[in-house]
Amino acid sequence: MRRKAAGKLKPKLRFPEFRGAPGWKEKELVGLIFTITPPQKILTSQYLDIGSYPIVDQSQGFIAGWTDDDSAVIKSGFPLIVFGDHTCVLKIINQPFAQGADGIKIFRANSNVSTSYLYQFLQFKPVKMEEYKRHFSILKSRNIFYPDEKSGEQQKIADCLSSIDELIETQTKKLDNLKVHKKGLMQQLFPLEGETLPKLRFPEFQTARPWDEKRLSDICSINPSSERLPESFFYIDLESVIDGKLASKTKIYREYAPSRAQRLLKNGDVIYQTVRPYQKNNFFCDFDVENEFVASTGYAQLRAYGCCIFLYQIIHTDAFVNKVITKCSGSNYPAINASDLAEINVAIPHLSEQQKIADCLSFIDELIGAQTQKLEQLKAQKKGLMQQLFHFSEEK
Repeated sequence: MRRKAAGKLKPKLRFPEFRGAPGWKEKELVGLIFTITPPQKILTSQYLDIGSYPIVDQSQGFIAGWTDDDSAVIKSGFPLIVFGDHTCVLKIINQPFAQGADGIKIFRANSNVSTSYLYQFLQFKPVKMEEYKRHFSILKSRNIFYPDEKSGEQQKIADCLSSIDELIETQTKKLDNLKVHKKGLMQQLFPLEGETLPKLRFPEFQTARPWDEKRLSDICSINPSSERLPESFFYIDLESVIDGKLASKTKIYREYAPSRAQRLLKNGDVIYQTVRPYQKNNFFCDFDVENEFVASTGYAQLRAYGCCIFLYQIIHTDAFVNKVITKCSGSNYPAINASDLAEINVAIPHLSEQQKIADCLSFIDELIGAQTQKLEQLKAQKKGLMQQLFHFSEEK
């Protein structure tokens, strides 16, 4: 590929005060950064829930834990960029922090670029995670395009994109709070293990009899017999569902379908992830058109005798998931079979109380869904803006 001439690079979108400014420069990242020596101590265990300093590791979240160990803390040179050599996660950090694991690289920009600008540029086309790769070596060889540092254009871009990051962070916290609220409410609305009365009941059910304890197979049909599969259908495999949402679907013809494509789904069905069930990647079926979706046998198909949404909610309680995990076999890919799943005991109330609980939790799910959509829209807006600010055409 022909290399663009230095000083002739122009982004598609430029702030008005820089439209007549000189073109941008280009240099490999390795020539624009100083790597930081790791702290004296790297913390690999004994993370605290509270402490004076956040512990940063390769996980997606900013904070893996907290520490009061002063000898493990980086205290100067901010802002700094942290890169996970295994996960490719990038963070910018503006406060003292401790390193929580091997495999993260810490660096800051030299005098040619600002660290905040560099962080935003590196997010534009991030390094993709691959097995057995030294991702930091790949990152260091990336070409960085940048305007003159003294012009103020770098800071203008960084401030613009950082303001969107702040909105994303605010909306993420709102989403996290909704999820925490739902989890706490479920702990109140469903009885604890071995009990038949929840801590919280709606007023009209406070004098009702205790819940009945039944096997899962008593409240739903598990893997009901299916009709003949249609000529073509959307196939849902174990990678298709993420956090209760259908993240992807593939339309295939029956004659080319994998042997695991057997569960013909109807509205109201619940598909339960039997492999690594602690991930809770289960799905409630509510399709525009029935009989067009088929799930893998990696899911158990549950068809409720009572309230189907209540069934969907109860299989996500900690008590139910813990019972499933104890019956799983396998270490790398723990799984439960349908017969063991059928024997798990659950406590359920009268149908009217089931419906009330389902309505309450479904309302919160709708709020979570709306908040998730708002967050995804913000991320899409930032991505679109970056494509304008960092996409170049060469001057004639």
